[in-house]
Amino acid sequence: MTDSNAADDNWLIQEDEETAPVAGSGSPDQRLWRVLIVDDDVDVHAVTRLALRNVSFKGRELELFSAYSGREAYDFLRDTPDIALVLLDVVMETDDAGLLLARRIREELHNAIVRVVLRTGQPGQAPEQRVIIEYDINDYKAKTELTTQKLFTTVISALRAYESLNMLERSRIGLGKILAGATNLYQIHSLREFASGVLNQVSAILDVGADGVLCLMQGDTGVTSVVAATGGYAALSESELMPTGHPLWPTIAKAFAEKKSQFDHPANVLFIHTQENREVAISVTPPWPLAQIQRDLLEVFCQRIAAAFDNLYMFGQLRKAQEATVVALADLAEFRDSGTGGHVRRVQMLSSSLAQRLAARGAYADELTPQLLDMIGLASILHDVGKVATPDHILLKPGIHTPEERAEMQTHAAVGKSILERAANMVDGVSYLTYGAEIAGGHHEHYDGNGYPNQLKGKEIPVSARIVAVVDVFDSLLHERPYKDPWPHTEVMTYITDRSGKQFDPEVVAALLDLIERDPTIGRTPD
Repeated sequence: MTDSNAADDNWLIQEDEETAPVAGSGSPDQRLWRVLIVDDDVDVHAVTRLALRNVSFKGRELELFSAYSGREAYDFLRDTPDIALVLLDVVMETDDAGLLLARRIREELHNAIVRVVLRTGQPGQAPEQRVIIEYDINDYKAKTELTTQKLFTTVISALRAYESLNMLERSRIGLGKILAGATNLYQIHSLREFASGVLNQVSAILDVGADGVLCLMQGDTGVTSVVAATGGYAALSESELMPTGHPLWPTIAKAFAEKKSQFDHPANVLFIHTQENREVAISVTPPWPLAQIQRDLLEVFCQRIAAAFDNLYMFGQLRKAQEATVVALADLAEFRDSGTGGHVRRVQMLSSSLAQRLAARGAYADELTPQLLDMIGLASILHDVGKVATPDHILLKPGIHTPEERAEMQTHAAVGKSILERAANMVDGVSYLTYGAEIAGGHHEHYDGNGYPNQLKGKEIPVSARIVAVVDVFDSLLHERPYKDPWPHTEVMTYITDRSGKQFDPEVVAALLDLIERDPTIGRTPD
């Protein structure tokens, strides 16, 4: 040691510990660098604090913490996030306490990014080559060689490495959230639900709670609608259009005008342009300016979301096309049987409500899938589509059918199922046509096996058909037909309940009674 460095090399200077500066509550990129000093010698803590008191890196000062044993340091690291650097003594409560802590940091706390610098006053206790090879540490220094300048260099090097690793880890986590979030958003089929999901994912990527607004502009209309809003802006979700007097409007308007994202704290607006000529502005106001890594991640997210918006639009168009096809088929069947009036529409509404009530009662959880609950209403209007094959003199006969005519009439169930199954097989997966085929072929089966066309019994009958079987009879009896007058509501309910467990599924009948108890007007509305 030279005389000029004597003061720097003296680790035994008596110095009262300074109070550690308070960590800022701002952006992760603006907080103090957290450094943990681990040593059983109080004087080492004092000298280290003195040597590092004016150190800063990238405009951020150090926040120094102290622990006086390996056990205390482990507990502190376990409970305190974002420690960038550990200055670690080897010999403390045991000869290898520091080495044991270094191993526990990696293997038990699974903290791979905190930088660990071993400092020892007894190099012979832990030879450098063995320690470097066997332990995941980042530097090894003898206390006698650590001048103030060398300590400064060691600390800055460690912080630079920590920052790089931390950015990589944040990028990995952010990209993971983007992939998971965008994948989940592809499963959502409502624009407002989708928009809310986008705002939630943006908040997750920023890793903070953020107030946000998602606006949509259709083409070059200039009309900007509010699709979703969160946090302090939640009230905007009740507005159809974005108010031009709102503080966020200038930045949103600028994003639409320049067709690019705007980062003007506190208003940050992400701009998305989709292939279907829709423009989307997502405005978020986090509590601090966005770091470059956050901007980059959000831009990547926007690229994924543009495709998801187009996917949502295309799905909506396909769904509308499916629904239009189903309605056209049902209208075709009803066109020939004009005496049924609005029967299929009433069946549609009541089938959907009845399925939801069954699910709420906990019945048939394995059969009442989300897809069925979503599709059964529209699929139910296809229940009599097979009547297109029934001759007019039988279908439109005002009186009672002969046994031969009744047999001919009953073929509509098998015909409807066959038509719809052929159509459903042309589409991958489950569709309205899939459930329509089940309902058309099974809504005249009886729970006790005495129905038609296949004498199915109990759960052999698809639950969709068991539901529509009750709804079809309930509505038919309540309304006028060419061969009958409408029945009084009390007589209809007596008929339905008397056939529970015979013609009808008892669970479905119970759910219908439950619905009517909640809303006595069900089925009583005029045509």
